[in-house]
Amino acid sequence: MQRGSDRLSVHRDDEMKHELQGLLRSGHPTRAEEWHDPEPSADDDPLVAGGPVAPGSSAASLETVRLELARILRRHSFPAGPRELAGELRRSHAPDALADPVGRLPRSERYANVQQLAEALTDGGRGDRR
Repeated sequence: MQRGSDRLSVHRDDEMKHELQGLLRSGHPTRAEEWHDPEPSADDDPLVAGGPVAPGSSAASLETVRLELARILRRHSFPAGPRELAGELRRSHAPDALADPVGRLPRSERYANVQQLAEALTDGGRGDRR
């Protein structure tokens, strides 16, 4: 006799295993009702499975670089130069693919916010700063 804290009966557990067999074997949903399936990602969703965002890569748009920088850097980090920002990124355990390009920016530059920093990384500093 099993005395666990199972929420489902043995019969319901077997029924759920049977329902999932088609999905596990085929690798794609097998239901006729589409509302059971998860929605595909939208065109403007940030890439999640592609690994860390690296400025200069094909997937690194201004928006994705800005999103990644804003996720790691805080408002108190600005205004700052590239050395301070690269140090802050490393202290926050940011990927090297993001911290190294920030450290290679011209030392004389100062960035007031994440937007200016992202523009400098994606344009190579050629964009107009406001």
